[in-house]
Amino acid sequence: MQTLLLLLKHAETERDAALAACERATRAERAATAQLQQLLAYRSDYELRWTDQFRSGGAMALVLCYHEFMGRLSQAVEQQQQATQSAGATRDAVATSLRERELRVASVGKLIERRSREIRLSGERREQQQFDEMAARIVRAAPVGMDFVATR
Repeated sequence: MQTLLLLLKHAETERDAALAACERATRAERAATAQLQQLLAYRSDYELRWTDQFRSGGAMALVLCYHEFMGRLSQAVEQQQQATQSAGATRDAVATSLRERELRVASVGKLIERRSREIRLSGERREQQQFDEMAARIVRAAPVGMDFVATR
């Protein structure tokens, strides 16, 4: 039984570590998503602001700078989308690992419960057998003709 309790403690430690990793991965995914949303909002605002300004006329050098910056901003958005997807995949993998660890803890807990019940039942059977043997000895030791009723 001591070995099973040690196994349970180890499984719980692994589960707790997986839970912490899952929480970190979830926070990282949320942060990546928030950063992506900020980049998208900034790009949209930037496009609107410069589109209005170009309607009133603008120098060709300024238009080239705008297009170059928009290209870099679009690259940043794409990179952040990839980072967000990667963070989501990491979170999914860690969540799967957490579920496996939780299942192991539950399995070991059930095994301990079953073994405890077996030990308890075995003790009860042994105790009943001892009681029955003692009652049989008392009945055999009683003088003939003496009525003795054993109660349980």
